[in-house]
Amino acid sequence: MRSEIDFTEGSIGRKLLAFALPLFLGNLFQQLYNAADSLIVGNFLGREALAAVSSSAPIIFMLVGFFNGLAAGAGVIISRAYGAHDSERLQRAIHTDTAFGIASGIVLTLIAVLFTPVILRLISTPEEIMRESIVYFRIYSAGIFFSVMYNILMGIMNAVGDSRHPLYYLIFASLLNIFLDVILIGGLGMGVGAAAAATIISQALSSALCFIRLLRSPVPFGIRLSCIRVHRQELGNIVRYGFPAGFQNSVIGLANTIVQASVNMFSASVIAGFGVYGRIEGFILLPITTLSLALTTSVGQNLGAGRYDRALKVSKCGMFSSIVISELIAAMLFISAPLLMKMFSSDPEVIRAGALQARIEAFFYCLVAVSHSAAGILRGAGRPAVPMSVMLGAWCIFRVIFVRIILFFIPSPFVIYATYPVTWLLSTVIFAFYLLHSDWLHAMEKRHRKLVS
Repeated sequence: MRSEIDFTEGSIGRKLLAFALPLFLGNLFQQLYNAADSLIVGNFLGREALAAVSSSAPIIFMLVGFFNGLAAGAGVIISRAYGAHDSERLQRAIHTDTAFGIASGIVLTLIAVLFTPVILRLISTPEEIMRESIVYFRIYSAGIFFSVMYNILMGIMNAVGDSRHPLYYLIFASLLNIFLDVILIGGLGMGVGAAAAATIISQALSSALCFIRLLRSPVPFGIRLSCIRVHRQELGNIVRYGFPAGFQNSVIGLANTIVQASVNMFSASVIAGFGVYGRIEGFILLPITTLSLALTTSVGQNLGAGRYDRALKVSKCGMFSSIVISELIAAMLFISAPLLMKMFSSDPEVIRAGALQARIEAFFYCLVAVSHSAAGILRGAGRPAVPMSVMLGAWCIFRVIFVRIILFFIPSPFVIYATYPVTWLLSTVIFAFYLLHSDWLHAMEKRHRKLVS
């Protein structure tokens, strides 16, 4: 039975659900094994160890984010070739993407391992958690190659509509990560380095399973070892569509790293609470980010097939669903925030800090839904520079300036918590204006009216 989903035919809602549900579950398990380190470290090793693990998260996102963005650009090329039934172009794009992922993963791993202490000092990591932060980040960095490759290979599968197999592999890898964390830390009493080692072993397994699946897949969806090389034209297209998203991810990661440096000015309880909330938020926002990825693939396929009317319907359906889901999640988070924090730490100060941030940000998730949906639609439509520019301006430059200026007058963690809703609102207003008034949307609407009249 074929795993690929063709978005150019059939029920829009049913196909979005069929594609997004496995993708959601896959990302859920990815977040689970990312959170397993914080969950088990917080319960077995204490507040300082939890702060050491938490402080590394924005740096990891910044380092890996650029290549994940390029993978998203490759996904646009692949999904369009798939929608147009262009098997030759599809094969070139898949093998170029794979070759680029291997090379970039190796380079990124070397940089992160060699410069670990320098990176941690640049974000003002407190001396009380510096030793454990170096141990955790350096070991984790040794496996960044596998993280890059998993996202590259998963992106290839998603672009042709196969979101089920990455889910299967990730479930197995996530359970393995939790098992290793429990045995190494809870059973053997090992430190934060064991948590990082468990994570990279799991990442290596999930990327290996994805690679094996693609090796066994038939042409034109599969990978052939002898064909893995860079095709100049396809690499240019991948960079053209992926660089804006990659640059956006890296700059957002840099902005969040600067925010993390501001958080590091406060106590270990605030640092740990901020990090734990970040882990929880990763789960909370999954439906939003998943629908954004589904929109990129579905819009890309329909535009590749010349189905402009259907691309418009998909865009409206996806964005509306994302907004409704975000507010339902917000209500649940507002009520359960302290309980969720207690899963990671029994320290009252850590729980209080994380729950306060959750309750401040919860009901603004609808703004995140609009921004992510708009970004997914525009990437699928081949306009990645627009979301890059909006995110760069609102979520990076403005966020950093806002935090630095307001903290100077009001040195309180509350300022950091309030920064996120403010920047989400700014990006939502810009995206809404663009989608309602740009030539792209008007052209699609005219095409839609012409077809139904």
